[in-house]
Amino acid sequence: MNRRDLWVPHYKPNPGAQIRLFCFPYAGGRAAAFYPWAESLPQAVELIPIELPGHGVRVREQPARRLLPLVEELAGAIQPYLDRPFAFFGHSLGALICYELAHYLYSRQQLCPLYLFVSACRAPQCAKNEAITHTMPDGEFLEKIRFLEGTPPEIFEIPELVELMLPILRADFEMYHTYLYEPKPPLPCPMAVFGGLEDIPMSPEHLEGWREHTAVSFISRMFPGGHFFLHTAEPTVLRMITYTLGQVVPSRGF
Repeated sequence: MNRRDLWVPHYKPNPGAQIRLFCFPYAGGRAAAFYPWAESLPQAVELIPIELPGHGVRVREQPARRLLPLVEELAGAIQPYLDRPFAFFGHSLGALICYELAHYLYSRQQLCPLYLFVSACRAPQCAKNEAITHTMPDGEFLEKIRFLEGTPPEIFEIPELVELMLPILRADFEMYHTYLYEPKPPLPCPMAVFGGLEDIPMSPEHLEGWREHTAVSFISRMFPGGHFFLHTAEPTVLRMITYTLGQVVPSRGF
């Protein structure tokens, strides 16, 4: 597997697709979390889940700890896949990654997603009011992870898996907490923000703040569930993504 393929493992070309949907995972997440989406998305959409260093098939690599250097490397890695219209979807940490990546590509190459989906993430200009989790002792840090309910409970009962998971999660949370927002012009693409109705730390104001980051249209949708409504309300989320992409890429496949 060459270096480029590490970022998009198990890539399945779809020559008939009209748009590529890049998906960026949450803290601790893997590209594999998005693989089932291929069964529900229309043929007009080619799914490209992103694998970050240290995650999934790249578990032997050191995970990234700073967001902007990661974005710069990522921009180079996905360059061969930007030869047709594309959209970005990112959940939680993945939302910040795809937001900064969209700006990076537009400012340097005038390339911009047809649509930007940001999910379960406060707008980048909003102050972070959570505890600095990546510096917590192991027990306290793991309780924070349990609270988010994104990790199967049985994982915490297997010491070997916990030992493997901890440094990856700490690196991802460090990436999030050390990210510093710098004001930028609004992106010239429409944006959709998704939130969970039971995601208590995420206020409507945090999500509504994304509105100032698009110069085009903005929609906000709330789904049943907590921070990981992405999984618990997956069919509804996918229907919304499909409908929204169908508005910008008219096709019989939608």
